[in-house]
Amino acid sequence: MSTLFISKLAAIAEKTAGENEAAFEAASKAMSDTLANGGLVHLYGSGHSVLPVQETYPRYGSYLGFNPLTDPRVMWHNILGAGGVRELLWLERTEKYAEKFLDHQPLNPGDTIVIFGHSGSNASGIDTALYAKERGLTVIAITAKSNASKPATHSSGKRLPHASDIVIDTGAPVEDAIVDIKGWSRPVSGSSTVLAMIMMHELVSRTAQKLADKGIELPVFASPTIPGVTLHDTDIIYGQYREKMIDAQSKHLAQFKKTMANEG
Repeated sequence: MSTLFISKLAAIAEKTAGENEAAFEAASKAMSDTLANGGLVHLYGSGHSVLPVQETYPRYGSYLGFNPLTDPRVMWHNILGAGGVRELLWLERTEKYAEKFLDHQPLNPGDTIVIFGHSGSNASGIDTALYAKERGLTVIAITAKSNASKPATHSSGKRLPHASDIVIDTGAPVEDAIVDIKGWSRPVSGSSTVLAMIMMHELVSRTAQKLADKGIELPVFASPTIPGVTLHDTDIIYGQYREKMIDAQSKHLAQFKKTMANEG
């Protein structure tokens, strides 16, 4: 018996991988240039699109230079009630909210940001893309192009792909779920989050290779299950990450002060 979900997911990933070749190259070049120049590759998503952010960094096999922008208010912690799904679904659709979160994040000119979003319609991702472009960042969207032709609901008239510099297609269908069940009226088993993770790991790999081609090696998180690797090795990289964040915040301080002064 063939698998119901795995075979379909693999087929989508393989098909979309070929179609994304030019975007993979453009995105990994932007990311490698940012990291080679000492900048940061920021990661952003809301709802389930927070999961690819967390999957990218920090984790074993990832390396220094990524900065996850995780806002707990657009991540669900309960189904209902405080921190629940209904709250985040409302908040991620509210324009201008993301800007308040991003104002104190060290987004500097020359950095790159990867924004995850299946539908590409949420204000959270679109506002983040527009905000980052205004500040001189290269914006990469990992989204489903199957949604791109839908009417925009954002006041800018844009969806996430249209607000970004580089677009990588997950290949996920509009409905997200990909397994048809005989006797059920709706398909099951969502694909977009897993596909976004696959596309991002391709970028992680290609970026590392481009850095290696330049003679640059960045500290990689390695599992302490490997002989000779300890948790102390991980702690050293956390210390290096903190140094990079202090440096990025220092570069961002003038912009932060300007933003706060204009808020008054």
